[in-house]
Amino acid sequence: MSETEPETGGRRLVVTVYVAIVLLTACIGFVIGAIGPQGLDPELFGLIQLPPTPVGMAVYGGTTIALLLGVLLGGVVYVADRYDDADARG
Repeated sequence: MSETEPETGGRRLVVTVYVAIVLLTACIGFVIGAIGPQGLDPELFGLIQLPPTPVGMAVYGGTTIALLLGVLLGGVVYVADRYDDADARG
């Protein structure tokens, strides 16, 4: 692949999937908040009390998944940037 061609896979694909998962989770949180089951008491990071409304649940779900997956993705990127393919070839 030449340097002028845009990259369609790799990091761009992973970031696209990451954003899609976070948005999907926020949408599901919104739906759960709209249904309004009893006993909802979302606390963001155990510190910030959120209202059990559709928006509060969307923020809770989206932020929680974004942080969890973001930390995992950051770890993968950290390791991948430091791994040398030449060492693997022997």
